[in-house]
Amino acid sequence: MTDATRYDRRMYAVMNDRRAQPLYATAARRRAVAGAHIALTLAGLAAGVFWQGLWGGIALLVLLLPWAVATGAINGATRGLFELRGRMLDERQLVERDRVRSIAHRVTGVLLAVGAIAAVVVTEFAGVRPDGALVPLLLAAVALHWLTPLWVAMLRVADEPADDDA
Repeated sequence: MTDATRYDRRMYAVMNDRRAQPLYATAARRRAVAGAHIALTLAGLAAGVFWQGLWGGIALLVLLLPWAVATGAINGATRGLFELRGRMLDERQLVERDRVRSIAHRVTGVLLAVGAIAAVVVTEFAGVRPDGALVPLLLAAVALHWLTPLWVAMLRVADEPADDDA
């Protein structure tokens, strides 16, 4: 970390701050945070796509705070695996980041393939033309591609070792 900038050191301190640890201390809580983050992301996408104008903006603003808190909990649990620059991560973290990206890439690929197959089936057999659904589908695909690594990393985090003070 000899070439770390002041920004790098500050982000490292933020990502390794343990004050929010009760939010993600157990596997069940980490799954709940990841599930809440997924639900908030879907709700935000739905609000942005289906509620145009003032109501869509209000819904997005209401969802933004809990989404940011959940994102912060994920970043804290993963110790900034995707937020810190590579020079701030040790070798184990770099390997884990690559492993998580690989898993997330496979998950995203499968989900996008299922979506494409579903679109073909709906178009060909149900006669529905997805003209109006193109933008929401593209937004959902971008969000899925962007956030799946965070979700996978959160679900892969191991419990902290117990203190031996007892």
